[in-house]
Amino acid sequence: MEFRLISGNEVSSSIYGELRERISSLRSKGVVPGLAVVLVGEDPASQVYVRMKGKKCEELGMHSVTIVLPADTNEADLLKKVDELNNDPKIHGFLVQLPLPKHINEDKVIDAIDPRKDVDGFHPHNVGKMLIGDPLFLPATPAGVQQMLMRSDIETAGKHVVIVGRSNIVGKPMAAMLVQKGKGADSTVTVVHSRTKDLAEHTKRADILIVAIGKARFITKDMVKEGAAVIDVGTNRINDPASEKGSRLVGDVDFDNVKEKTSAITPVPGGVGPMTICMLMANAVTAAEMSMK
Repeated sequence: MEFRLISGNEVSSSIYGELRERISSLRSKGVVPGLAVVLVGEDPASQVYVRMKGKKCEELGMHSVTIVLPADTNEADLLKKVDELNNDPKIHGFLVQLPLPKHINEDKVIDAIDPRKDVDGFHPHNVGKMLIGDPLFLPATPAGVQQMLMRSDIETAGKHVVIVGRSNIVGKPMAAMLVQKGKGADSTVTVVHSRTKDLAEHTKRADILIVAIGKARFITKDMVKEGAAVIDVGTNRINDPASEKGSRLVGDVDFDNVKEKTSAITPVPGGVGPMTICMLMANAVTAAEMSMK
């Protein structure tokens, strides 16, 4: 079967064009969208992600602030910093990069963020708003997946979507978004996970298969329905002696073998990854627009 590659770089480029117009409109009214990121500790993956966010803000003409705190920062000091950002008029949206050191209660920190500035969409208020179909902000990665489907003309209405993974960051919100009424939704959704019996029997019935389980090349050719659209959210680093770095990134889907069976598929890297930062920027712009009302 001839498959179509869904490029996150191409889809995000289109969205960035729209965001630049919105940012220009805000700046003409004296408002510069401000995004802050708080990083506690020196997790290498988090550091890279935070740098990418800052660079993208600069490219878009947004105000960017990065706050780096030592790994031994206590919970009270971090909550004080969150309160400062809640009350900073130049910061329209911010996030505390996860994971946090073990001595800090992540739920307590998330709960302390003003829901109107919670551009990650993790605050219980925003999770509830998303669940009833009236969101302030959608979590960036699921929102990116939904935009990829919509902008690639992959119909979701009446389709059977199987989501592999039940995390609070991807799996659960993805399911909540796709069962809503409206464009890019109206799906019949099945969520499978590590405790699901006969998992492959479910994935083989999917018109759209979304995989976010965190296991390299977990989904194989025999687990995919002929003609399905496959969205690979996973990012895993595996050893590769042929690579200059001695390793390379792969998804949760065995891309080389699965692609020929699909109607559309996302690559790793270059698929969902670029969409996550893109939708975070979109949420920050939305937060700036909301601040004017």
